[in-house]
Amino acid sequence: MDTIPNPKPQTPNSIIYPVILAVPDKEQQFTGREKVSFLSKHARKALEISAKKSHIKLSDLKKDEKGVPLPFNGHYWSLTHKLKYVAGVVASTPIGIDLEKIRPCSKALFKKTAHDNEWELSDTDPFILFYRYWTSKESVLKASGTGIKDLSKCRIMQIIDDNHLVIDYRYQEWLIGHFYFDEHIASVVKNDLDVEWTIYPQKSSFQRCYDTV
Repeated sequence: MDTIPNPKPQTPNSIIYPVILAVPDKEQQFTGREKVSFLSKHARKALEISAKKSHIKLSDLKKDEKGVPLPFNGHYWSLTHKLKYVAGVVASTPIGIDLEKIRPCSKALFKKTAHDNEWELSDTDPFILFYRYWTSKESVLKASGTGIKDLSKCRIMQIIDDNHLVIDYRYQEWLIGHFYFDEHIASVVKNDLDVEWTIYPQKSSFQRCYDTV
């Protein structure tokens, strides 16, 4: 992937660095607690890289009684992990990140995820759109510190392009940025920040993609 030059003047706090790490083939075979433990540690490794890129020193990462990540030294963080990839991001404002593999799913999930008028916003591939919506709403709920119970309260208001959409939640508009890779999609709360995605796939050097919309 080519690096896209960014002509905008930037300061460290105006950029976030979501980091995606591939899960090695061997560790993909883990099950049960061993699997959960490895993915959690691997996601925190992605978080460490994100923090280093932002020149932020990580301290103890704690969660509240509901499992919501607590800020440290005025910084916010978010993790996500799936079978083949994990991701983490650190930011100076409330942040949320989520990723999923794009694959067929039950049509019943469509109604639970968004309302009819939201689906009418685009005629793109329905499964791509589903995972755009799902990961976007998950990112907002993580940034807000609320749970999946509020999924239907997140409303897709506008699809800007293939990589950005706007969500209304709690009387606030949230700008979401997407990154597509290896039949997966990752979404992050972008708002007025620039985003530099970094992915470390298996057996290759990292790739970067700049998002400055």
